[in-house]
Amino acid sequence: MVRKRLTAARYPPRTGIRMQEESLIESYIRDVPDFPKPGIVFKDITPLLQSPEGLKLSIDLLAEVVDPAEYDLVCGIESRGFIFGTALADRLNKGFIPVRKPGKLPWKTESESYELEYGSDKIEIHIDAVRDARRVLMVDDLLATGGTMEAALKLVRKIGGEPVAAAFVIELSFLSGREKLCGLPAHSLISY
Repeated sequence: MVRKRLTAARYPPRTGIRMQEESLIESYIRDVPDFPKPGIVFKDITPLLQSPEGLKLSIDLLAEVVDPAEYDLVCGIESRGFIFGTALADRLNKGFIPVRKPGKLPWKTESESYELEYGSDKIEIHIDAVRDARRVLMVDDLLATGGTMEAALKLVRKIGGEPVAAAFVIELSFLSGREKLCGLPAHSLISY
């Protein structure tokens, strides 16, 4: 399979076909008001995951946002980042690194606390997750305030990894989450 060379600093152009693909993905995302607490409108990706066409298209588009030659591993954040991250890693023949909630990883870990839009939390990564493959593409389903991804970036760097870009299915741009990524190239398929 031949792929166009794309750099981490350049998102594929928004052509008519590209906008149709984004619209199709967006049609599978439903709003759930007042979840997980009053005032939050949750972007539910369950219908997207249930659609073979929508899920495949999401992985196809995520595979295009950064040239696979620019990274060695894909890192996904628990839990929905696992869905997209492992599918992307499999598609591109890359290894996968899980970032998990405390107490879920069986080996020695590093941890990082962070704030999110409706509370605080902590995540962990195995200390040997990157080994010799240092360049990492960070993947999650949603970029909101950026706290979770900021913590994941710190973890990858703590264990010797080099994040090259971040990829998301959805971005809530009004929450300015990109600001917490300190200039790391970030790509989202759908932006609200």
